[in-house]
Amino acid sequence: MGDKRVVVAAPRGYCAGVDRAVVSVEKALEHYGAPVYVRKQIVHNKHVVETLTERGAIFVEELDEVPEGAITVFSAHGVSPMVHADAKQRRLQTIDATCPLVTKVHKEAKRFAEDDLTILLIGHEGHEEVEGTAGEAPDRTILVQSPADAETVEVPDPDRVAWLSQTTLSVDETMQIVRRLKERFPNIIDPPSDDICYATTNRQAAVKQIAEHSDLVIVVGSTNSSNSVRLVEVALDAGAKAAYLVDYANEIDPAWLEGVTSIGVTSGASVPEVLVQGVLERLAEHGFGDVAEERLTEENLTFALPPELRKTVGRSSAKR
Repeated sequence: MGDKRVVVAAPRGYCAGVDRAVVSVEKALEHYGAPVYVRKQIVHNKHVVETLTERGAIFVEELDEVPEGAITVFSAHGVSPMVHADAKQRRLQTIDATCPLVTKVHKEAKRFAEDDLTILLIGHEGHEEVEGTAGEAPDRTILVQSPADAETVEVPDPDRVAWLSQTTLSVDETMQIVRRLKERFPNIIDPPSDDICYATTNRQAAVKQIAEHSDLVIVVGSTNSSNSVRLVEVALDAGAKAAYLVDYANEIDPAWLEGVTSIGVTSGASVPEVLVQGVLERLAEHGFGDVAEERLTEENLTFALPPELRKTVGRSSAKR
């Protein structure tokens, strides 16, 4: 029993963009009262959505489900210009909680389109962030989802190409795709800075650090969270013998723990720390009470609340 240990990765959990988005809904509920409508999930985490629903947030898929003139929050993943136009037509009072790092990618897409370039957008079809970014230049954007796509994608002019990426992808796989695109299109233009966000990069590097000496890695996060799913993949690629994704501690199967002495734990960028602590408590019940943290780097970034909220609640930063 004494040989059993748990190593918790750091950084983990909430990033600055997620914190800003969640606080935006909380502040909107405090200031305006319920209901506050949210287009799509504010962030991809089951617990967060359920908690905000209990407080009076109503999550909808599209704006035609929102009463005309209602307070409406756009999720951290961003929306296309078409959605903004629809909201204006319906006279909705919108609060745009798009992560500023996603907004940066939107601006890059607009600039590349204005420069008459074909945009190769690396990302996952159907993800809200990809839909929002592609919506900035739908006639000029081609989705590249995998290295296989990079091998076959065709563009109108091979000398007039740029690439962008979803912010929550696997760093290693994205770079593999970019290398192949550069081989095929030597004049392809890079984004001004990395599109994969600092939090995604840090969490993947941190899980690599613990995975190589873990029999099992448990990633706390939801199945629709791209960055959380990537953490499982990265852990396995980095040497973990097994890795699983759970929303809650009660999803841990005791069979996973049989024959295991070292467990790594981390969480996706949309996961509140209370869920990680729940996992650690559950593991302690199974004899894994020896817990240490391995920190890769410090994160101190904060984002100001959306301007629509700064005007009304008078708070400049979302950090709690």
